[in-house]
Amino acid sequence: MGTNGSTMLEPLRQGLPPLDPAAVSNAASCALPARYEAVREARQFTRRTLDQWDIGERFDDVCLVVSELVTNALRHALPTNHARVPDQTPPVRLHLMRWTERLVCAVRDPSHDSPVARDSDDFSAESGRGLFLVDSFADSWGWHPLAGTLNGKVVWALFRLPHKPQPNPVD
Repeated sequence: MGTNGSTMLEPLRQGLPPLDPAAVSNAASCALPARYEAVREARQFTRRTLDQWDIGERFDDVCLVVSELVTNALRHALPTNHARVPDQTPPVRLHLMRWTERLVCAVRDPSHDSPVARDSDDFSAESGRGLFLVDSFADSWGWHPLAGTLNGKVVWALFRLPHKPQPNPVD
């Protein structure tokens, strides 16, 4: 389901808050199928990745945001006839990128439509609170269209990580 690597897609560098893309200490990515079970798969992938990076204490907030971003992509960004051809690229992809004190969760989807934050006053509504939750739990979020050979957009959320002092080497 997932792949780990030290590189990230070039378009993910565009539109992000000021970060040095060359300073990414960890990056992981997974393709998600066009079905709602993908939300569970995204949470499991996020749990494993954050545990590997020793930042599992941020899992609850990050997992909530990942769930909302993936759900939005599946619900609003896929064409109604999203039956896939076997060799076609999966329509939704989750990227996790870690800098020393920041984590970015980015979800790529095939739509060019901007995400729409709905009025947060109606908490009794069954849907429409996703971006309000993203805004509440992430330190910042945004989106940008993809350019070049990639089609669609990326919606991202940034989390500040607590500074963990490095252990002193033993003399």
